[in-house]
Amino acid sequence: MPELLPGFRLGHTTDTRAWTGCTVLLCPPGTAASAAVQGSSPGSRELALLAPEKSMQEIHALVLTGGSAFGLAAAEGVMRWLEVHERGYETPWGIVPIVPAAVIFDLNVGARSVRPTADAGYRACDEATAAIGPQGNVGAGTGATVGKWNGMDYRMKGGFGIVSESLGEVTGFAMAVVNAVGDVLDCHGRIIAGARDEHGVFLGSEHAVRTLSRGSRLERSNTTLAAVVLNGAFTKLELFRIAQRMHDGVARAIVPAHTSYDGDVSFALSNGTAHFDLDLAAEFAAHLTAEAIRSAVIHAHAIPGVPGLAG
Repeated sequence: MPELLPGFRLGHTTDTRAWTGCTVLLCPPGTAASAAVQGSSPGSRELALLAPEKSMQEIHALVLTGGSAFGLAAAEGVMRWLEVHERGYETPWGIVPIVPAAVIFDLNVGARSVRPTADAGYRACDEATAAIGPQGNVGAGTGATVGKWNGMDYRMKGGFGIVSESLGEVTGFAMAVVNAVGDVLDCHGRIIAGARDEHGVFLGSEHAVRTLSRGSRLERSNTTLAAVVLNGAFTKLELFRIAQRMHDGVARAIVPAHTSYDGDVSFALSNGTAHFDLDLAAEFAAHLTAEAIRSAVIHAHAIPGVPGLAG
């Protein structure tokens, strides 16, 4: 089974009764990170520390979670796990783990009163491995859906996707949680998952410009989260530029992207010694982001009332 970059570990908790979950990426020492927000309705914690001008130079874990703002509680469990394992920012008075987190809104599927908890975050850490692992209806992607631009009745299943590739000296992986208003497109611009009618015909095939169905409770209920990890030695400012360019990948794979109803957030992380051109790295990250988004829906299985590409 393909593995992550050295030192990284990935774990999930998945609730297939309530259709929610969380995903945790545990990071080795010296992992730098930054983030860029394009959506109008993000849910997050510790993003301010990732701004390029802030003094914090490393993170210890990254949390992607369902449950809307309630799901941010999963990060507390991750902090507790890191503290127990003595991993974090060392102060004279104890270790403080740095754990950025971002959420999707999945309260409109399954049981809206059930969300990822601190215990769920802790369990995800316990189960984390170096393997790429499962995709689709797993972790933070368990309750994700896509293609809601024409209303909830036309949506398909989104999910969690992860890809790993190399380009010369550049090696990295990307993961995405896809819960978008828009349709997901392949690399040729063809719709592979999204709003479709009762006959399975994609509505976007006839509407090059999607007209959002604003009366169908789209508000604040959609988000695509993406994280790319590279084996380079980048500054926080460079990672911020890479995180910005990752949204190019979002826009290549999702139409429409970055709407008023999405809370899209990208994270760029690095841990390594390789040196390569920033623009090459940024373009590679955008490519990985688009491929992870596509992989998320390709591996997504149907849930009650929502069809999925994987059956």
